[in-house]
Amino acid sequence: MKSSRAAFITSSAAAFATIGIVKAPARAAQFTGKAGTNQPPDHPLSLAMRDLWDAVRKETNGRVDVTVFPNNQLGGDTAMMTQLRAGALQVMTLDGGILEAVVPAAAIQSVGFAFKDSTEAFRAFDGKLGAYVRGEIAAKGVHVFDKIWENGMRQITSSTKQVKNVEDLAGFKMRTPNSKEALGLFKDLGASPTPMNFSELYTALQTRVVDGQENPLANIEFSRFYEVQKYLTMSAHMWGGYWLLANADWWKSFPADVQAIIVKNASIYTDRQRSDVMKLNDSLVGKLRSQGMTVNTPDRASMQKKLAASGYYKTTRDEFGAQAWSLLEQYTGKLG
Repeated sequence: MKSSRAAFITSSAAAFATIGIVKAPARAAQFTGKAGTNQPPDHPLSLAMRDLWDAVRKETNGRVDVTVFPNNQLGGDTAMMTQLRAGALQVMTLDGGILEAVVPAAAIQSVGFAFKDSTEAFRAFDGKLGAYVRGEIAAKGVHVFDKIWENGMRQITSSTKQVKNVEDLAGFKMRTPNSKEALGLFKDLGASPTPMNFSELYTALQTRVVDGQENPLANIEFSRFYEVQKYLTMSAHMWGGYWLLANADWWKSFPADVQAIIVKNASIYTDRQRSDVMKLNDSLVGKLRSQGMTVNTPDRASMQKKLAASGYYKTTRDEFGAQAWSLLEQYTGKLG
């Protein structure tokens, strides 16, 4: 009897404790938002975005609550950018080549064969070139964080043939991002490029709307392009990076202490994302080969020669203007 009474008291206490919890729900966040990415949930970019806002939520004691939507759940890149500018989306990552539609200077990262590797690109975008581009983004009414995120050196894949030299690109049906710069590069290389959002790409490759595409190795792996592409060409024809962007009015709504917490964590998780993606891009050739892809290194000099002969570098320099081009060449050396 005594043990039954003790059990009753224990269970009653537990019940009243539960009632207490129900009567005192967690305080609602003072600031809320949505963040979008174009990568799968397990890609380092999406993981960094999630962990960044988890850290901000914790350090602000729940005052800021941002929900992350990876894998184009909120739409493709161009749709998310439209939402961001309208205030329907608060945060996103966007490749500078696609941001070009709003901020033409952002596409300077996509100049063909400009950067030899990601390390060189980061020197430029952590330096004077990046400061210039961020100024151009801010002038369009979009908040941009100081550090660009890693996408990486872009490589060509194909379902039909190895790309061994520039002649193999003649008439080649390939997807490019919705970027005038990427489109112009591959037209001048002799290909037949088709711009489309990343969210549409796997199906386009699977149904042979296009025969190939170009992306960093991490994107090729995480989006499982090896299932619908046979050949991987290590062309390293272009570098890509993602700007971390926020709706300007939303950003301005934060008090200074909250902004400081967000800026600090954005820097921490950008550094982690850069490191993680660079390591992945450096390590995936063997894995992609084991997944059935035939890998080759092309005659890159033939591609650069074709671009120079076509007037590509002169045209591109004129599009970006003398100031931006001079800043670019401070890091790359003379182009074209």
